[in-house]
Amino acid sequence: MKFIDKSITRKFILNLVILGVVVSGIMGYFWISKSQQTVSMPIVFGGAIAILILVGILVYINFSKPLSLVLFQVQALLTGKPYKKIYTDRIDEIGVLAYFFNQVTKGFKQVSSDLEDRERMISELSVAAQLQRDILPLESPFVDGLQIVLKNKPATEVGGDSFDIYTAKDKTYIYVGDVTGHGVSAGLMMTMVNALVGVFADMCSNAFEIIVNVNKYIKKHVKKAMFMTMVMLCFDNKTKKMTFVGAGHEHILIYRHGTGEVQAILSGGIALGMVPDNSNVVKEREIILEDGDFVILYTDGITEARNSAEELYGLERLQAAVKEYASQYSAEGVNYHIAKDVTAFMGSHKQDDDMTLIVMKRDSKNTATEAVKDHSTTWAG
Repeated sequence: MKFIDKSITRKFILNLVILGVVVSGIMGYFWISKSQQTVSMPIVFGGAIAILILVGILVYINFSKPLSLVLFQVQALLTGKPYKKIYTDRIDEIGVLAYFFNQVTKGFKQVSSDLEDRERMISELSVAAQLQRDILPLESPFVDGLQIVLKNKPATEVGGDSFDIYTAKDKTYIYVGDVTGHGVSAGLMMTMVNALVGVFADMCSNAFEIIVNVNKYIKKHVKKAMFMTMVMLCFDNKTKKMTFVGAGHEHILIYRHGTGEVQAILSGGIALGMVPDNSNVVKEREIILEDGDFVILYTDGITEARNSAEELYGLERLQAAVKEYASQYSAEGVNYHIAKDVTAFMGSHKQDDDMTLIVMKRDSKNTATEAVKDHSTTWAG
């Protein structure tokens, strides 16, 4: 079925044919009347004028008026003035123009609505990002006996990496976690976990109890598809001993100052939110540290960073970087150079995931020459 069922051209020709027949009839009548001397010239001229007026009315009603209405709305649209939908049941060329105008302006309204929604979402993301920045630590705190440098670089406005350094009951808890995915949902879960860790750190006496209690709460209140890996260190401020509890997170890297070697220890355990009770699958174990040893925590945004050739940065490259820089620098220098190395490796390739790097050095003296100067948690590379 053709969209244009009635053509203006055909309609115009039909009107001309009808008018031609009418005019021919009238002129024939006048001719006969004139031959019989029954019609005067003024009457003939009056009839001709009447026919012209009739033609003008037909053209105005059928063509000029509806076309001018369409053009008026088009002009209003083009000049930025208010316009209205064109209501018509015509199925000729003018009807097509009216339909096209209505569809175009309908699309404009949809685009305008989409832009408003986009601005609203951006505003909400900004609020969420600010809330996350307020919850996450802005600076690496001073801990007697440890140099600690923490850096983070989210992949989106709202990140999914969770990290903090929290002191309670003469113990300092240093942890890093990674929520499945990234973006708003990951950021919300990360925010909840950070708040819970702070609450349970004040209530519990060790990292094991904190991990078990956080897991119970997370399992009850998040979707099945959402979970979070984590590893938490506990540094006893009195005995200077360090322990850790893993919840399915990445390796813990340890640089041994005495031998110059780097160990990669599996954090163990199972991710938070995967089982209702993880007390049987997580354990608290000790890390024996000598003065000058380093402990490095990280998220997979670093080891899974890609370059333009789609190569992964990888655990081996990270271990090599730790080995190279730990023999030369303080915790601050190691963090800076690893971050710079990862950034250089990625080159122009976009960041796919959040990246967090925590570097700690056992320093019984906290020597002034190696004191941490840049306490900011902003990515250094």
